[in-house]
Amino acid sequence: MRKTAIITGASRGIGKACALELAREFDCLVINSCHSPEALLQTKAEIEGLGRDCLALCGDVGDYGFVTEMMEQAMEAFPNIELLVNNAGRSYVGLLTDMSISDWNQIIASNLTSVFNCCSRLVPYMVRRKSGHIINISSMWGISGASCEAAYSASKGGVNALTRALAKELAPSGIRVNALACGAIDTQMNACFSSEELSAFCEEIPAGRMGRPEEIALLVRNLYQGPAYLTGEVIKIDGGFL
Repeated sequence: MRKTAIITGASRGIGKACALELAREFDCLVINSCHSPEALLQTKAEIEGLGRDCLALCGDVGDYGFVTEMMEQAMEAFPNIELLVNNAGRSYVGLLTDMSISDWNQIIASNLTSVFNCCSRLVPYMVRRKSGHIINISSMWGISGASCEAAYSASKGGVNALTRALAKELAPSGIRVNALACGAIDTQMNACFSSEELSAFCEEIPAGRMGRPEEIALLVRNLYQGPAYLTGEVIKIDGGFL
């Protein structure tokens, strides 16, 4: 039977790299983005150029109502959904005391509530089938915390805890839940830093460089193909930083 993967935040960066890498494994892909509809359609075109079917849905996965509609459309279009990659998210760099409650709520909604929304709508489907895999794209800052990124660190720490808890909840149903705690990856999310700041940060990374989105995507695919006994793990991929 034709297999389907859902990837959120797939218009660029890690999400797009995951979508293109998973197109080597899956017959059908459902991709999502909130703010970049043109870039999302470009990703869709590239996937279809590889001979795969693709459904592109633009909307905010931090919004429960939108996610409900997205999952209904996905299940109607491609009934054999095997993998959910929760990648959508945003960052905020600045002092906690400079954050507004609106800033805080946006970070939590984009990075953590979005994972709850997608899982809560798709898990019943996976439980009925006794099959599925959820991979959450998290961050090393969710493990160690980062100065001037308190909200981002808190949201990713929540993703890590949710991953471990949900894995225990779903393991009896044959569903795996894992997370990747990414280090500094060369994406637009880091565009807020100057080249000098990024260079100084790379000097602190044992690998001596930032990671590439394609490296995260390859690990996502390998993790999906991995042993069924591997669940509840938050796997660091950070060039040895932590």
